[in-house]
Amino acid sequence: MIRLFVALELPAAVKAALLASIGGVAGARWQREDQLHLTLRYIGEVDRHTAQDVAAALGRVNVRPFMAELGDAGLFEHRGRIDSLWVGVRPAEPVAALAKAVNSALASVAIPPEPRAFVPHITVARGRAMLGGGGWPQAPISRLQWPVTGFALWESQLGRDGSDYMVLARWP
Repeated sequence: MIRLFVALELPAAVKAALLASIGGVAGARWQREDQLHLTLRYIGEVDRHTAQDVAAALGRVNVRPFMAELGDAGLFEHRGRIDSLWVGVRPAEPVAALAKAVNSALASVAIPPEPRAFVPHITVARGRAMLGGGGWPQAPISRLQWPVTGFALWESQLGRDGSDYMVLARWP
């Protein structure tokens, strides 16, 4: 079994801007540079045959290139506790349209739909033991823009220091 997700890769300048903003939250597990991405859809654990079907379906997704920009900082809570810290991506419409196209492709190979609403964001920290979002971001987040011209299928392997990610396939 392998854990899969579909995401946008980020340019080095965007990663550097995000890394400059981290810190100041007790209990946060900050993402490493190689962990920064924008998830379009988490798939979860599948067997290798299903992974091949997923890759074939994703190959039929058409991406209309667009410009993305880092937005405001935010957080997700779970039962009143901070679950993750993130930076939004805008404009939301083209990112959401791409996520919808990915979901449609995945439905064609019997991957169940994502029940949660899609919020375009890049997670910068995780952890249920975070004590508060005060003091974050450490520095103003640069409103960097970058062209989005494709997406990728990633594998996630749980490691000692968090998840390790590997791109399995890319589509323009």
